[in-house]
Amino acid sequence: MEFDSFGYRVSQLDMDHLPLSDIPMLVSSINFLLRDEEFDSLDQICYCYGVDREEMDRLLASEGYAYKENLNCVK
Repeated sequence: MEFDSFGYRVSQLDMDHLPLSDIPMLVSSINFLLRDEEFDSLDQICYCYGVDREEMDRLLASEGYAYKENLNCVK
């Protein structure tokens, strides 16, 4: 397992960006990354892909989704 200088795991997936313009695909991608333990939280995903967490929350909410920290997934 490889870590960056901030202690976050370096993803081994071949995904260089998140599909921010396709919210259902974004939700699927986030949940995939969390389920397969590539990342421990949405904050780590946002950091890795250079997306502001507040902007991510706004994007998800625009289609009725939200990150559920206690479940560690987007619903």
